[in-house]
Amino acid sequence: MDSPPASAGQQPLWTPAAPLATNTHRFRAYVNEKRGLSLETYEDLYAWSVADIEAFWADVWDYTGTRHSAGYTQVLEEGKAMDAVPKWFLGARLNYAENAIGGMAASQQPAVHSLGEGRDLRTLTFADLHDRVRACASAMRRAGVVSGDRVAAYIPNIAEAVVAFLAAASIGAIWSSAATDFGVSAVLDRFSQIEPKILISTDATCYNGRTHPLVAKLSEIALGLPSVERVVVVPFHDGAAADLSSVPNACLWSDFAATGDPAAELVFEQLPFDHPLAILFSSGTTGKPKCLVHCAGGILLQHRKEHSIALDLGPGDTMLYYTTTGWMMWNWLVGALAVGVTIVLYEGSPFKPDPGVLWSAVDRLGITAFGTSAKYIQSLEDIDYRPKDRHSLATLRAIYSTASPLKPSSFDFVYHSIKSDVCLGSITGGTDICSLFCSANSALPVYRGEIQARALGMAVECWDGPGQPVLDRSGDMVCTKPFPCMPVFFWGDADGQRYRAAYFDHYPHVWYQGDFMVISSATGGVYMLGRSDGTLNPAGVRFGSAELYNIVDTYAEVADSLVVGQQQGASERVLLFLQMADGHEFSADTVRRISAQIRSQLSPRHVPALVLQATGGIPYTVNGKKVEVAVKRLVSDLYRVAQETGAEAAVRTVRADEKATSTLANPESLEQFYRMPELLE
Repeated sequence: MDSPPASAGQQPLWTPAAPLATNTHRFRAYVNEKRGLSLETYEDLYAWSVADIEAFWADVWDYTGTRHSAGYTQVLEEGKAMDAVPKWFLGARLNYAENAIGGMAASQQPAVHSLGEGRDLRTLTFADLHDRVRACASAMRRAGVVSGDRVAAYIPNIAEAVVAFLAAASIGAIWSSAATDFGVSAVLDRFSQIEPKILISTDATCYNGRTHPLVAKLSEIALGLPSVERVVVVPFHDGAAADLSSVPNACLWSDFAATGDPAAELVFEQLPFDHPLAILFSSGTTGKPKCLVHCAGGILLQHRKEHSIALDLGPGDTMLYYTTTGWMMWNWLVGALAVGVTIVLYEGSPFKPDPGVLWSAVDRLGITAFGTSAKYIQSLEDIDYRPKDRHSLATLRAIYSTASPLKPSSFDFVYHSIKSDVCLGSITGGTDICSLFCSANSALPVYRGEIQARALGMAVECWDGPGQPVLDRSGDMVCTKPFPCMPVFFWGDADGQRYRAAYFDHYPHVWYQGDFMVISSATGGVYMLGRSDGTLNPAGVRFGSAELYNIVDTYAEVADSLVVGQQQGASERVLLFLQMADGHEFSADTVRRISAQIRSQLSPRHVPALVLQATGGIPYTVNGKKVEVAVKRLVSDLYRVAQETGAEAAVRTVRADEKATSTLANPESLEQFYRMPELLE
């Protein structure tokens, strides 16, 4: 994209009714008074926040009321480059769980609503949550869990997951979770690296109208983790639990909780700011998942900044984010507890028993903030389900979307078919930081196709080369200054080599996120164009896959699509795979019309060299992201090996080397690429 974004000449789709009544404005006023400044706009506040990062983060610490037993002596370690991972808030002692629930021990405000397929609504007040965390933490201590031990969970999005996470955090143990739709090998690839002492799971789950037993998988996982001393199992359904005799060291959740001291108080261990809180994992679509260790203080400050200052959430708000425990958005959702928000956990299909199940929850629970993926919004549009025609949505004031870029047409759908008076916040961040680089903001207007702003304190720039920031042109997303929620290290990466290779090899001393973007000079908003490692580069012209998706997805006869580049020696060609909608056939006419539209709206350089039918569907990760990079590698390897050894040998060799299948929601979809002779030509 080499021209200014379309928003330069557009009117906003939504404008805040009272921007001066938002927390962003209150924080700006706080900074002005404290620092003797005269910041007048969000742009002024943002510029100051990345120019004086130490003052900014110190003010976030104070403004959000960080609970601590020892204050910091220094905000940021001096003399260290960003890739040396400087320490933050040196000398401070605090506890994440205390900041989340410590001040709410007697509160009768709802903390957690949990519901889903096969499970009735259950509600825990903050007082209930505090008591259950107390009991679970006491049981963990009796089981020998100490600070630094790992507590892993192979668990659905249920209240017990939140309880166990906060209990582990209160001790200083390190939490890590995986969703139950992960296969056994995917779970073992992750948890075997971190050697957990406790494993928490369930005996079943329910999805898409069917109950899925888990005991056989859990048994295999437990046997593959010799470090695990106790497997704690939550019965998914009320009543008798499944037979757990095949699971080594297994006990029921209720029995485990009963092993604690009923008279014990909830003790919050006071730990350094950078003490590990959680281990998240990279996708694993291009190799063994990396174990990203996130620190308690960094995640606490970052999430509080995002939830409270940017999104204007607090006590009285209720937020549902449709997620699994294997996605960083689960951690982000739970982080809202630390600003007094009631969170909603939904487990199951968002389309069962009908497509309105989540929107019914909005009305039933008074949800004010609703989070989901861009794919879910597209799915509603595809089936023409219009929530505004079937639900009140009177309490709803914000919708958040992530996992992939939210298409401009999806902005239209939200405002026309869901609710016209809502802050539609497309957001982007990642597992790498367990938070956001570019954020929604309740004090700013919404423009079609744009993320509203770069997040405060995140020195995000768009580079089209080393040290070459650009506006209104596409380039790589980088962050040029350190921030507290950088991973403190990768587990098992003693010399930090894998860490530096992941983020700092591309641009030395500058964080390279691997996303392709445009920053608008007219609005300050951001367009996300896809992954940089999935960026298309035919004849040396770089552009993002989202530019093609925005056009292809307007064709009703196309159910889904995938765009990747295929390396052919020193050159690259663009491949477009189309999954046709029911009742529509793939044809030369379809290819011609789509290609003509791409040529007209973008340029001749954007037209794919090859358009093929995806009869096996489009591959997705279990978190709902299109799998571009793994497919790009697969089709490029097929071509390369075919030139060396022939077509048949290429298929055998590449299939034997395939590493992505354990992380995909539909691994069978990769098989179709081996049956496309056009990819070898």
